[in-house]
Amino acid sequence: MLIAFAVARRWPDALSNALEPGWVATRMGGAGAPDDLDQGRRTQIWLAVSDEPEARVSGKYFRYKRERAPDPQTNAPEWQDRLIADCERLSGVALPD
Repeated sequence: MLIAFAVARRWPDALSNALEPGWVATRMGGAGAPDDLDQGRRTQIWLAVSDEPEARVSGKYFRYKRERAPDPQTNAPEWQDRLIADCERLSGVALPD
């Protein structure tokens, strides 16, 4: 979420959001995962291609095509900038301004 929200803050004309696909039955999630795999991917597709006003936003957090309240710290520029700086330091690649 921090990276998605940092991108939304740095480039207001870009659409950058975070989403929760759910706990789905995959090799990683396990057979007992309660959420629907199909439903989880629909939010990603909707945010990527929809012209609906609810999907044409930036700096938001979604689950199942509904906006959710993120942890308040994810909206803190100082935490976003710290993560970006750590990624740059570890990768050697700077996120453009």
